[in-house]
Amino acid sequence: MNKQRQDLAEAVMERLGVSPDVVCRRLRTREGLEVSCLYLSSLVDQKLVDEVIIRPILNAAREPDADSPGGEPSDWLQDRIFHGQVKAKDGLDACVEAVLDGHALILLPARKALAMDVCKREQRSVEEPSTESAIRGPREGFVEDLIRNLSLIRKRVKSDKLVFEPMVVGTETKTIVCLAYMRGIASDRLVDEFRARLRAIQTDSILESAYIEEWIQDKSLTPFPQLMATERPDAVAAKLLEGQAAVLTDGTPIALAGPLTFFQLFATPEDYYQRADIATLLRWLRMAAFLLSIFIPALYVSVVSYHQELLPTPLLASLAAQREGVPFPAFLEAMMMMLTFEILREAGLRMPRIAGQAISIVGALVLGQAAVEAGIVSAAIVIVVSLTAICNFVSPMYSFGIAQRIVQFAFLLLAGTLGLFGLMCGFFFLLIHLASLRSFGVRYFAPFAPLYLPDWKDTFVRAPRPAMSRRPAMLRPGKSKR
Repeated sequence: MNKQRQDLAEAVMERLGVSPDVVCRRLRTREGLEVSCLYLSSLVDQKLVDEVIIRPILNAAREPDADSPGGEPSDWLQDRIFHGQVKAKDGLDACVEAVLDGHALILLPARKALAMDVCKREQRSVEEPSTESAIRGPREGFVEDLIRNLSLIRKRVKSDKLVFEPMVVGTETKTIVCLAYMRGIASDRLVDEFRARLRAIQTDSILESAYIEEWIQDKSLTPFPQLMATERPDAVAAKLLEGQAAVLTDGTPIALAGPLTFFQLFATPEDYYQRADIATLLRWLRMAAFLLSIFIPALYVSVVSYHQELLPTPLLASLAAQREGVPFPAFLEAMMMMLTFEILREAGLRMPRIAGQAISIVGALVLGQAAVEAGIVSAAIVIVVSLTAICNFVSPMYSFGIAQRIVQFAFLLLAGTLGLFGLMCGFFFLLIHLASLRSFGVRYFAPFAPLYLPDWKDTFVRAPRPAMSRRPAMLRPGKSKR
């Protein structure tokens, strides 16, 4: 029997390879029962291993009687020493997986193995999300520990209808992914679609929720996000209560929620913590900033290059005076300035936080002023690019802001080659593209195309709370009344 136990321990150690954190301790009770304890020191809490495993084994007073009830060594250890906190493991693969999960593997005679969770859970404390600032509302954000994230949602939704379905994704990383939804509120069709797409993922590694997003989104050839990515537990709880589903991934503070429509990109959780009139005004400002950011550079280039007759005479004279001596056409001038600002913004993100802010702000001011004084660009284009960049920052979602910047460059290229005609063609193509997108069966332009009149209460305007007594009809919730 000892030979069988040693064979299993050696087989597990062989699978784990030669590594300094692989520990195998050979133990013997007072009555001669031989036990091996195998674990990864980098994953377990060593103090917990000593207190709940090593010490009880060494202090075992007698070897169990095989003829007495519960006399098997595994039963004896589980019931009398570890109080039922261990689980039996059968087979080499199950043993290796338990060790890699942060369990201590207790190997007994006759190739019996028990696994006990002694994982060292190092995690940062719950803090305010760095990517989603809040003026009013909760300051808590998700962390990298999945269990802690589930608790943050349960703290807000104290209902037995809240369901978390765990599944393992990634053949090598074996990442735990949780599908969250409200039973009876989220439509069965939506939940089944989420579940099917998650189970259809075929990959060896999932390191962040972005991996999941690319696998389960409806269309890849689009810059627009089809799932909401957020660090805020209150935002996820609100989406679940509306009838949506969410995906939480172990090891990342970013959760995914869907379906997502175009007009939801302009809403923030704070819209529901403010009065309806204030929230409506802020939503209009975000929509106006989106339109300005994608149209201002293209309109400037098209008017200055092809349609000067559209400008008032004083403004045209002022622009002509500013551009006198500028060696580049308006299109190249705008493209150079926008590319320069994008490079500065990326440098600010990658530099250390303190230095990054100085580079992005001071660098833009210094380079813009120097370029104007050197006669490389006009002062008007500096104003246009600055206003465009400010409008980009108004976007509530970072991924939506990136989509805006891609559309800006596309519109700028069309305006530089075809003028206003190219700009209008690009605008109609954008509308057709957005109307053709879907997010888990829901049209991206809903509730306008297709038309859901009751859902207009939470699109361009945010109606008062008593008027929003029904969940979005476009989600086809199981329970429509809130």
